Amino acid sequence: MGHRAVRVLHKCVVFVTNPFKFSASRIECDMARLSFREQVLRVREDAIVSSVNRLLAEKGFDAMTVDEVAADVGIAKASLYKHFASKEALASAAMVRVLQRAMQAIEEQAQKPELSAFERLRAVTRWTLQVQLAGEMPSLPSQNSTLRATLLADPQYIDLVMEVSEELGAWIVQAQKDGALTSTLPPEVILYTLFARACDPVLGFLKASGQHSDEQIVDWVLTTCIDGLAARG
Repeated sequence: MGHRAVRVLHKCVVFVTNPFKFSASRIECDMARLSFREQVLRVREDAIVSSVNRLLAEKGFDAMTVDEVAADVGIAKASLYKHFASKEALASAAMVRVLQRAMQAIEEQAQKPELSAFERLRAVTRWTLQVQLAGEMPSLPSQNSTLRATLLADPQYIDLVMEVSEELGAWIVQAQKDGALTSTLPPEVILYTLFARACDPVLGFLKASGQHSDEQIVDWVLTTCIDGLAARG
């Protein structure tokens, strides 16, 4: 399931912003081990990735330029290239950031023993929809061989895709055993359906109308997606 998920995620291209929210103690611990120069470089790199996340969500990969990212962060283009060798590398870093946030959301649900597998899937899907509506989900093209090669050559990206796929896949299988999800569909189909919510254009269309709240939009899409996959008695 994992290897196919990598291809699906690239086609969508998702998971998928604001900086990944590490705990304060973890940040302090990590920063304490770094020299002052390394700390400055870490902060600058985080600012670059945050800028890329936002620009990709707003404009998409094709419209975003390296010059624009450098100007947005307030550094020289040459300084940016010290951190990331290409526009594709910037996009890959953005994808890793979103996948890290996704894993954090998954881990938070996994720590709630009172929830069923179906309820955890629903909660993570809700989180995905909320991230997209907040304008924090990068938009990448599916037909770009250079970008695809960069993503597939990034071990951190591949590992995170596999990890997300395995966690969600296990919940899907359990939810089918519990009778909460339809068993007429292969688990892979359900997994890819959930991945596709990260780039669902319905949310943008409904939000652009200005007639509905984000909460209403999320509830409606969850009803058509997650509840539509529920087992029928």
